[in-house]
Amino acid sequence: MVAIIYLLITLVTFLFMEVVTWCTHKFVMHGFLWTLHADHHEPKYPHIFEKNDTFFVIFAIPSIALFYFGVSPTLNYLFFIGLGVLLYGMAYFLVHDVLIHQRFKWFNNVKNKYLLALRKAHKIHHKNMGKEDGECFGMLLVPKKYFR
Repeated sequence: MVAIIYLLITLVTFLFMEVVTWCTHKFVMHGFLWTLHADHHEPKYPHIFEKNDTFFVIFAIPSIALFYFGVSPTLNYLFFIGLGVLLYGMAYFLVHDVLIHQRFKWFNNVKNKYLLALRKAHKIHHKNMGKEDGECFGMLLVPKKYFR
Protein backbone atom coordinates (compact mmCIF):
# COMPACT_ATOMS: atom_id res chain seq x y z
CA MET A 1 0.00 0.00 0.00
CA VAL A 2 2.83 2.41 0.83
CA ALA A 3 4.43 1.72 -2.58
CA ILE A 4 1.18 2.68 -4.33
CA ILE A 5 0.97 5.92 -2.33
CA TYR A 6 4.56 6.79 -3.25
CA LEU A 7 3.86 5.99 -6.89
CA LEU A 8 0.80 8.26 -6.81
CA ILE A 9 2.81 11.06 -5.17
CA THR A 10 5.39 10.78 -7.96
CA LEU A 11 2.73 10.75 -10.69
CA VAL A 12 0.73 13.66 -9.24
CA THR A 13 3.95 15.68 -8.83
CA PHE A 14 4.93 14.94 -12.44
CA LEU A 15 1.49 16.11 -13.66
CA PHE A 16 1.51 19.17 -11.38
CA MET A 17 4.87 20.18 -12.83
CA GLU A 18 3.06 21.05 -16.08
CA VAL A 19 1.15 23.73 -14.14
CA VAL A 20 4.38 24.89 -12.48
CA THR A 21 6.09 25.01 -15.89
CA TRP A 22 3.29 27.02 -17.48
CA CYS A 23 3.22 29.56 -14.64
CA THR A 24 7.01 29.81 -14.41
CA HIS A 25 7.38 30.18 -18.16
CA LYS A 26 4.69 32.86 -18.43
CA PHE A 27 5.32 34.90 -15.28
CA VAL A 28 9.02 34.32 -14.50
CA MET A 29 10.77 33.54 -17.78
CA HIS A 30 8.63 36.03 -19.70
CA GLY A 31 8.61 38.27 -16.63
CA PHE A 32 11.34 39.36 -14.25
CA LEU A 33 13.89 36.76 -15.47
CA TRP A 34 13.44 37.58 -19.16
CA THR A 35 17.16 38.46 -19.28
CA LEU A 36 17.93 34.75 -18.81
CA HIS A 37 15.24 33.54 -21.22
CA ALA A 38 15.51 36.12 -24.03
CA ASP A 39 18.34 34.40 -25.87
CA HIS A 40 16.12 31.35 -26.26
CA HIS A 41 13.80 33.44 -28.46
CA GLU A 42 16.58 34.86 -30.61
CA PRO A 43 17.86 33.28 -33.82
CA LYS A 44 20.39 30.61 -32.95
CA TYR A 45 23.99 31.56 -32.54
CA PRO A 46 26.88 29.06 -32.56
CA HIS A 47 27.04 28.41 -28.81
CA ILE A 48 26.37 25.09 -27.14
CA PHE A 49 24.63 26.71 -24.17
CA GLU A 50 22.15 29.55 -23.80
CA LYS A 51 21.60 31.73 -20.75
CA ASN A 52 18.18 30.08 -20.73
CA ASP A 53 19.90 26.80 -19.72
CA THR A 54 20.33 28.36 -16.27
CA PHE A 55 16.73 27.34 -15.62
CA PHE A 56 17.77 23.67 -15.63
CA VAL A 57 19.99 24.41 -12.64
CA ILE A 58 17.32 26.55 -10.97
CA PHE A 59 14.78 23.71 -11.24
CA ALA A 60 17.29 21.05 -10.21
CA ILE A 61 17.95 22.70 -6.83
CA PRO A 62 14.49 22.00 -5.32
CA SER A 63 14.56 18.46 -6.70
CA ILE A 64 17.97 17.78 -5.13
CA ALA A 65 16.79 19.28 -1.83
CA LEU A 66 13.68 17.09 -1.90
CA PHE A 67 15.83 14.00 -2.48
CA TYR A 68 18.12 15.00 0.37
CA PHE A 69 15.32 15.60 2.87
CA GLY A 70 13.39 12.63 1.47
CA VAL A 71 15.94 10.12 2.77
CA SER A 72 16.70 11.76 6.09
CA PRO A 73 16.25 10.16 8.57
CA THR A 74 14.32 7.53 6.56
CA LEU A 75 12.75 7.36 3.13
CA ASN A 76 9.65 9.58 3.04
CA TYR A 77 7.22 11.32 0.69
CA LEU A 78 9.62 14.20 -0.08
CA PHE A 79 11.86 11.79 -1.97
CA PHE A 80 8.98 10.88 -4.28
CA ILE A 81 8.03 14.51 -4.86
CA GLY A 82 11.67 15.06 -5.86
CA LEU A 83 11.43 12.02 -8.13
CA GLY A 84 8.34 13.49 -9.85
CA VAL A 85 10.20 16.77 -10.40
CA LEU A 86 13.24 14.90 -11.75
CA LEU A 87 11.16 12.77 -14.12
CA TYR A 88 9.40 15.89 -15.41
CA GLY A 89 12.78 17.56 -15.91
CA MET A 90 13.95 14.56 -17.92
CA ALA A 91 10.76 14.64 -20.00
CA TYR A 92 11.19 18.39 -20.49
CA PHE A 93 14.74 17.90 -21.72
CA LEU A 94 13.69 15.16 -24.16
CA VAL A 95 10.65 17.03 -25.46
CA HIS A 96 11.94 20.61 -25.47
CA ASP A 97 15.65 20.31 -26.22
CA VAL A 98 15.78 17.07 -28.18
CA LEU A 99 12.43 16.78 -29.98
CA ILE A 100 11.42 20.41 -30.49
CA HIS A 101 14.66 22.36 -30.78
CA GLN A 102 16.72 19.38 -31.95
CA ARG A 103 19.80 20.41 -29.99
CA PHE A 104 20.61 16.71 -30.26
CA LYS A 105 19.69 14.94 -33.49
CA TRP A 106 17.99 11.92 -31.92
CA PHE A 107 14.44 12.21 -33.31
CA ASN A 108 14.66 13.58 -36.84
CA ASN A 109 11.74 11.81 -38.54
CA VAL A 110 8.88 12.09 -36.07
CA LYS A 111 5.45 11.34 -37.53
CA ASN A 112 3.39 10.99 -34.32
CA LYS A 113 0.46 13.47 -34.35
CA TYR A 114 0.88 14.42 -30.69
CA LEU A 115 4.62 15.07 -31.06
CA LEU A 116 4.05 17.08 -34.24
CA ALA A 117 1.39 19.14 -32.40
CA LEU A 118 3.92 19.78 -29.61
CA ARG A 119 6.38 21.09 -32.18
CA LYS A 120 3.74 23.27 -33.82
CA ALA A 121 2.61 24.81 -30.52
CA HIS A 122 6.17 25.58 -29.53
CA LYS A 123 6.88 27.09 -32.93
CA ILE A 124 3.93 29.43 -32.38
CA HIS A 125 5.37 30.32 -28.98
CA HIS A 126 8.68 31.25 -30.61
CA LYS A 127 6.99 33.18 -33.40
CA ASN A 128 6.75 36.03 -30.90
CA MET A 129 10.32 37.19 -30.33
CA GLY A 130 9.43 39.46 -27.42
CA LYS A 131 8.57 39.16 -23.79
CA GLU A 132 4.85 39.93 -24.13
CA ASP A 133 1.95 38.51 -26.13
CA GLY A 134 3.14 34.91 -26.13
CA GLU A 135 1.07 31.74 -26.09
CA CYS A 136 1.63 28.03 -25.43
CA PHE A 137 3.69 28.34 -22.26
CA GLY A 138 3.36 24.71 -21.15
CA MET A 139 5.13 21.67 -22.48
CA LEU A 140 3.04 18.51 -22.48
CA LEU A 141 -0.52 19.82 -22.80
CA VAL A 142 -1.20 20.96 -26.35
CA PRO A 143 -4.34 22.90 -27.40
CA LYS A 144 -6.52 21.00 -29.89
CA LYS A 145 -5.96 23.54 -32.67
CA TYR A 146 -2.35 22.36 -33.09
CA PHE A 147 -3.40 18.84 -34.01
CA ARG A 148 -4.76 20.04 -37.37
